Amino acid sequence: MAGSTHTVTNQPPPLTGYDVYGSDRALVAAVERHLDPGSADDAHGELSALGRAAGSAQVQEWAAQADRNPPELRTHDRHGHRIDEVDFHPAWHRLLGKGVGARLTAAWDRPGGHVRRAAAFLVWTQVDAGTCCPLSMTHAAVPALRADPELAAEWEPRLTSTVYDRELRPARLKAGALFGMGMTEKQGGSDVRANTTVATALAEEGTYELTGHKWFCSAPMSDGFLVLAQAGSARDGGGLTCFLVPRVLEDGARNVFRLQRLKDKLGNRSNASAEVEFDGTWARRVGEEGRGVRTVIDMVAATRVDCVLGSAGLMRQAVAQAIHHCTHRAAFGGKLVDKPLMRNVLADLAVESEAATVLGLRLAAAYDDGGEQERALLRIAVPAAKYWVTKRCAPVVVEASECLGGNGYVEESGMPRLVRESPLNSVWEGAGNVQALDVLRALQREPQALNAYLREVGLARGADHRLDGAIKALLTDLADLDGAEGRARRLAERFALVLQGALLVRFAPPEVADAFCASRLGGDGGAAFGTLPHTLDLASVVERAAPRP
Repeated sequence: MAGSTHTVTNQPPPLTGYDVYGSDRALVAAVERHLDPGSADDAHGELSALGRAAGSAQVQEWAAQADRNPPELRTHDRHGHRIDEVDFHPAWHRLLGKGVGARLTAAWDRPGGHVRRAAAFLVWTQVDAGTCCPLSMTHAAVPALRADPELAAEWEPRLTSTVYDRELRPARLKAGALFGMGMTEKQGGSDVRANTTVATALAEEGTYELTGHKWFCSAPMSDGFLVLAQAGSARDGGGLTCFLVPRVLEDGARNVFRLQRLKDKLGNRSNASAEVEFDGTWARRVGEEGRGVRTVIDMVAATRVDCVLGSAGLMRQAVAQAIHHCTHRAAFGGKLVDKPLMRNVLADLAVESEAATVLGLRLAAAYDDGGEQERALLRIAVPAAKYWVTKRCAPVVVEASECLGGNGYVEESGMPRLVRESPLNSVWEGAGNVQALDVLRALQREPQALNAYLREVGLARGADHRLDGAIKALLTDLADLDGAEGRARRLAERFALVLQGALLVRFAPPEVADAFCASRLGGDGGAAFGTLPHTLDLASVVERAAPRP
């Protein structure tokens, strides 16, 4: 008879069997705030269905399987023929199919579509951020393709389809399609104008052959890719140009798309990122020659918003796990969640998470509005939010992991996967300096962007003296932009914090707004989490952020 050395007690149950969307009060409130009453009920039902799937043990196991079994490159078949394919674990396809079916690539022509999709993206990131990469790029490709109405008419119905079709065949034969992108080259990185990939015009109008190398090409099994290459010469009106590269040609032949290797990444391991060679690769021009950056700029902006939403999702899941653990774990004579110092840590993390959520959904609402004022706001708010929210993700996730103690350092908890993922969105689509300089560029070139921003934060003036003081300090900083490049990060941070504060003061419960303004704007907080003023209503902040299985 087997002996027993101990009985397992005081271990929290897994956080499963719950509605990831419905248990997130900040997210539910933001969706309700930004949608008209006629569509809010339908949206809540749709998002709750996705939230229940995301919170299920089955889907969480798929995510763990996809992460444990990263994609594998197959350059040749068993007969020696070049095939350039990537094999994914079946769990990856199940997750990606769920994401496509949840309309994560279909927002542009649906009333309130961006808010609904943003909430769904934030939910789905909490399951597996890897599949969110092709979902994001497919969604963001739509505005770039609209630079060519003929191409948009052909491809947009495929990209916005709710059918996931994984087979490699001509796009015209598919019920749905996914897009990737190839912008980055080893010698340039974010400086895409340094790209050396060459596009040579073919006889048919608008078609080219590409020759060159892309250092990062995410989701290489997608059906099409937006690629930047040098076309013609600057003297002839050419230059950096955007192209659509199909994976499979109209006649069924494989396009020249040579996968050299897959990146061995810190996180995002379920998703494949490849180095790819073009050598006589057929491509179709998108937009005008020499206008490649202008053509893809709206795509880049959309993926930057997804970086904000993705980081907000990672933070939310980390905070939910931390509060769940501390609610069920006893130590030193009581539940951890009731210990004043742990409560301070959890509340601080919850405030950061809610601030990221309300800002991400506000950006999505601006896309749905589409008016001149909202477009101007996005010009400055997107890079500021992308800079700040993605920077805050890693410290939030690491601190939340520490709330689980040694358990949070073990793979089975799921927290190490969140930790590995947490820096990615800060790097993707332009790292911190790129975003900060983009904020500065908007200030210098587009005064209407600053006007729109000030009008937005001005809606909250007079409601909190710390917010008023922060707005005044920001205006003082803006009065003298000499040497501004060296302090561009500080400016971007201030823009994001003031906007988050304004949104929380207007829409969050008083205890959340008070904690944010005191610590982030009023200077009454330390450099580490868990240093909120002890006089605040921290228990209510934690209670609001708690998941409810």
